[in-house]
Amino acid sequence: MVGLVVVSHSYTAAQGIAEIAAEMAGETNIEPVGGDSDGGIGTVPDDIEAALAAADDGDGVVVLVDLGSAVMNTEVAIELSDVETVIADAPVLEGAVNAAVAATSPDATLGSVRDQAESARNVDKL
Repeated sequence: MVGLVVVSHSYTAAQGIAEIAAEMAGETNIEPVGGDSDGGIGTVPDDIEAALAAADDGDGVVVLVDLGSAVMNTEVAIELSDVETVIADAPVLEGAVNAAVAATSPDATLGSVRDQAESARNVDKL
């Protein structure tokens, strides 16, 4: 099953987004990660790498990120990791929910889960 990692500059935000997505995720592994080593705002590549490993069950991981430097640190973590990983260019909350639903499919792939996450860019809220 494709796993998910939610990367936010705030661990609390990542945890909340993962909690909401988990309502739709069935058995999908969703790992929240964020904050700096002092518990402040930021992202740390080593922590992201650990989350990738925790979320992976062999089918790879789709990552959702909140802001620019989270992308950069996720790219560093991917380079350090052996986990097959893609980053979704999607709004983090809506994308995580879409990805969680897509990951429940027995036919889910990294590409199909990422595509569903990215389709959240076009969802109107009003």
